[in-house]
Amino acid sequence: MTRFLSESLGAAEPYFQTELRKLERAHGNPSADISLSTKTEREARAKVRELGLDPKDTTGKELYQALLERVRADDARLVKTLRTRAATHISAEGDIVAGMVHALKDAKIVHSGLALKSTKFKTLMKRNPPKRAMKRLGYRSLDSYLKHESPALVLTAARLCENAAWQKTLLDEYKKLKSSDFEARTVTIAHPNTARWQDLAHSSVATTRHNVLSLPELGAVVILPLPANAPAGATTASLAFALHALNDLRASSSFLKLSLMRRDFGAAVQTVAKGQPALEATILDQVVPWHIVQRYYGRLQHLFNEDLFAPHIQLEDMSWPMVEEFLSHIEPTLEFWHESAALGILAEHQPVSLNIVDAALNLCNQLPFDQRIVQYYQQSLWHEIVLKYLKHDTVESSVMSQLQPQLELATN
Repeated sequence: MTRFLSESLGAAEPYFQTELRKLERAHGNPSADISLSTKTEREARAKVRELGLDPKDTTGKELYQALLERVRADDARLVKTLRTRAATHISAEGDIVAGMVHALKDAKIVHSGLALKSTKFKTLMKRNPPKRAMKRLGYRSLDSYLKHESPALVLTAARLCENAAWQKTLLDEYKKLKSSDFEARTVTIAHPNTARWQDLAHSSVATTRHNVLSLPELGAVVILPLPANAPAGATTASLAFALHALNDLRASSSFLKLSLMRRDFGAAVQTVAKGQPALEATILDQVVPWHIVQRYYGRLQHLFNEDLFAPHIQLEDMSWPMVEEFLSHIEPTLEFWHESAALGILAEHQPVSLNIVDAALNLCNQLPFDQRIVQYYQQSLWHEIVLKYLKHDTVESSVMSQLQPQLELATN
């Protein structure tokens, strides 16, 4: 069974099996690897049957083609649903992304969290003017730029246009920030669609191959316009990325709340902006990302210790909505993809992913079987392994080690 996990992850051997045995011994040999392998293989076979295929008599290529056809049909229905939303609710007929933004807000998953105050953000921009972004969007003065574009869009354009030196300077400024520079406010979902933004989005999406940007320091997700000739699968991938980004913002916000009392709070902001918040605990010689802890308590809410986290974090801060479920709230036919993020089938010792993001990306990039994307399945499966071996006392002690410097600094 460990071989199934190893081959699914493309793990280095014999290192992976050796370390997994160490984890098993350290946790009293619970056979977590066997139970996870058995569960995922059983559920993957059930999904294959839902596709009308026989798991015992289906090749990897046949399964891959069936998944592409499934996501193609689902994506077409999703596009129609989003166009209808845009035309019905916001008088934006044909604007898929406008329908996407409406659907996300209507799904009730947008939350409040910590975000940099607008006045402080403008101060940072005045110290480090994003001149290339201003020029690209047709602004001659910084004051006009900051007046007419929201902080989320100012930072988005800077991320897309400014060079590495500018980005580093901004990160260095983040390290000087204090908790008083932040406030609680509703997460922003922005959708720039002027002609200049469409031009910037076109070149950016062509280069980066995605149109969703997460700005955790501002508590914002920005969804750039999709090309008019966006390939099949692009809408599904974009909406899934936006949902993942909202979950990541939720985790970033809870990490910042945990760090509020630190005198070096700015270091936590810098870490969040880099997308690297983590605990000191390790699994298989890797640190545990903070969003894994977020998922841990989102899944096991009864283990949440209010005395440990208060007054920094409340239970509602630690939720982690399942992306595939919310996709089907928006378009019910996507229910097939429920609980499939960490499912895959091995074909000649290589995985075929049942993850909807992999499937959508494989479709819109028209990738042949031997070049298929499986990274989102592998990431989800890895997270399931980590969650299996996270001991509650280890999680709590790691959180305490994160809090302890705060308590010491606050009393000095």
